[in-house]
Amino acid sequence: MRILVTGGTGYIGSHTVVELQKKGFEVIIVDALFNSRKESLDAIEKISGIRPQFECFDLADSTLTDDFFARHNDIKGIIHFAAHKAVGESVEQPIKYYRNNLDSLMNILDAMRKYSVQNLVFSSSCTVYGQPDAEHLPVSERAPIKKAESPYGNTKQIAEEIISESISAYKGLNAIALRYFNPVGAHDSAMLGELPLGVPNNLMPFITQTAYGIRKCLKVFGDDYPTPDGTAIRDYIHIMDLAKAHVIAVERMIGERMKNSFEIFNLGTGTGYSVLEVIKSFEKVSGVKLNYEIVGRRSGDIEKVWADPTYSNNELGWKAERCLDEMTLSAWKWEQAYRKGETCFE
Repeated sequence: MRILVTGGTGYIGSHTVVELQKKGFEVIIVDALFNSRKESLDAIEKISGIRPQFECFDLADSTLTDDFFARHNDIKGIIHFAAHKAVGESVEQPIKYYRNNLDSLMNILDAMRKYSVQNLVFSSSCTVYGQPDAEHLPVSERAPIKKAESPYGNTKQIAEEIISESISAYKGLNAIALRYFNPVGAHDSAMLGELPLGVPNNLMPFITQTAYGIRKCLKVFGDDYPTPDGTAIRDYIHIMDLAKAHVIAVERMIGERMKNSFEIFNLGTGTGYSVLEVIKSFEKVSGVKLNYEIVGRRSGDIEKVWADPTYSNNELGWKAERCLDEMTLSAWKWEQAYRKGETCFE
């Protein structure tokens, strides 16, 4: 069973590749390396004992995408991670996000039709819900889709619409959209973790880099939200729990256990933590006092959101198992290993 993982050298993609290979799938990765490193392949191989096949090109290029599928006619399913993902950057550069995130998806869907690839797992996001009203917290899959707070979130909304309409128009396509909340943490081996290029846009790598002295100060965006401590609340999920959910989704599709040709699942723990709670957890497990300052709100951020994972728990047979302290500790172990040169990354 050969599975294409787009964006497979990235943070979520690389962890998912490890889990796929552990389950016996043959993986081929396509990644343009916009926000990841090729050394991920070395880490994947060291952890799993298998080096996945890899091709480097931009899926937003329709000619290159078609050529790839013409050469690989045995793909049984696709997990599509490849996309730009920084909320703040998307507000500053919306065209970059719409062009990359949507063109790549449409090229893949075209190729799926042309080369008879039936199954797609789409990397979606809780940002499709916008800012949920209080009565819709925790957020279930039945919550209304509100106006997105950022171009990034809007690309996920539009992408889901494109997938849904393509399935209606072109028979034989199946898709599962996994709307996940905030992935954090690292592989148990500390060989893989979140390693953004340049200044991190996400909270956890900024925390670990500040703790290690790479960043002078952690910025907390806003302390005037309507939350208990004034900082934004998110549902954080361990990367390994998230990776396993993707494997379960692939097995569901290939095993023909889907109840509809397009299914949607929330992936979260069901618990929301504020930015300050995450900082306190990190300080507790690491023993490091973080240097942080409160600054103004960041454009595009949602004030509070956490999942109702009941449907995923019952229908997929999946459940997030790791707590916040395990997430922050694994992220810290990864940061230390990377900075000490104990990983495959240079």
